[in-house]
Amino acid sequence: MKKFLVILLCLAMVLSLAACGGNGDNKTPGGNENTPGGNENTPGGNENTPGGNENPGNNDTPAGPNPPAHDGPVKLMVWGAEEDQDLLKTLIDEFKAQYPDFTFDITIGVESEATAKDTVLTDPEAAADVYAFANDQIDALVKAGALMNLSETAAQALPVFSGKNLDDVVAANGEGSIVACTRNNSLYALPFGGGNNYFLFYDSSVISAEQAGSWEAMLDAAQAAGKKVGMVFASGWYNAGFFLGAGFSVALQDDGSTKIDWNGTSAQGVKGTDVVKAMQTIASHPAFMAVPDNGLSNAIAGGNLAAVIDGTWDAGACRDLWGDGYAATKLPTFKAGDKDIQMGCFSGFKLMAVNQYTKEAGWAIALAEYLTNESSQVARFNARQLPPSNKVAAADPAVTENIAAAASAEQDVYGYEQSVGDTYWDPCATFGEQIVQGKMATDDAGIQQVLDDLVATIGTPVA
Repeated sequence: MKKFLVILLCLAMVLSLAACGGNGDNKTPGGNENTPGGNENTPGGNENTPGGNENPGNNDTPAGPNPPAHDGPVKLMVWGAEEDQDLLKTLIDEFKAQYPDFTFDITIGVESEATAKDTVLTDPEAAADVYAFANDQIDALVKAGALMNLSETAAQALPVFSGKNLDDVVAANGEGSIVACTRNNSLYALPFGGGNNYFLFYDSSVISAEQAGSWEAMLDAAQAAGKKVGMVFASGWYNAGFFLGAGFSVALQDDGSTKIDWNGTSAQGVKGTDVVKAMQTIASHPAFMAVPDNGLSNAIAGGNLAAVIDGTWDAGACRDLWGDGYAATKLPTFKAGDKDIQMGCFSGFKLMAVNQYTKEAGWAIALAEYLTNESSQVARFNARQLPPSNKVAAADPAVTENIAAAASAEQDVYGYEQSVGDTYWDPCATFGEQIVQGKMATDDAGIQQVLDDLVATIGTPVA
């Protein structure tokens, strides 16, 4: 609580200095050490969205950025994905150009959005001031107190340092992306991309649009052409799509464990054992290629694929491989028992964090806002094919007419927000690998035992 009071007092000083045009050195660590996390805050409804009149942000139109004077260069560290490094340099140069009276020392580091949480939680105080991460990591980061509570801090500092209101930033992005950034009615990150899902890329010169609609027809078409269909089975992110499509669920629990019901019968009347049998049938088809986790780019570069389940980040590689045949659509159906099941998927967002331990709270907030604004999201889409969460950017013709972005949006209709704990990943990877290797039982009783063990292991509370 003492730390929280210090933060409020420092912010008050920042605002006072900005108003007076006096000298000051903003090195206030932001955030709230008492920020609670937990499953009850999993995004899924408007009650957690810090928008509208409930947001403590200033609703008056800011006069423009007026940061307090700074003694020496503004030093910041930014982490982003390897594929974002050139873009980040360009965007940061643009950001610095907005403040000709200030000197900046901004370092860019490489950190995957998929592993940011693990790196940050090793030592939150040593982590970057601003960093990108995938939305499924937010609960752990909030619980550890590693994220700045932007509803408290940015609402006051953002108008001073960037001339923007937090309410306007929230309103500019899609509701789902804001919900993904929110816990306990407070905003803990800023969204910069949606469409964090997977769908089907295919070569239309080998596989027709109709054949791309089902696993069975697609595999047969690829086999006839001497080609393969690739998918990562040894990953809980990808293999969950079979169970989610069949009506099963995945949910993070308060104790950090993950509850799955794959060993039962879904609301659609599909048995978990039938889903596994369908996966076994797909994996054993001569045209199926089991792709290692993080091996999709290499599989595409191999040149023998006629289709692959992947995301927007590999759209360019698929387009280069298939040329005029390049196409994309939602995931195919698969046959479980006597039912044709549309595959589901995990869908998520890319978020930008401000470290609560930053010594440059106001500047870190302003930079995070710039890296996630409309123009930056359009630039990121052009560079990485990452669909924007910003509403205006998402309506840009470059996005709406893009094959991969359209397929991602089509699949999002069958998407589910990823909300799992650490106990989920390794068992699901092993489960998928057993199917690929043909080391799993094929009879109902044997498959049932595998599913019972999987559910129990994943449901084990975190110590």
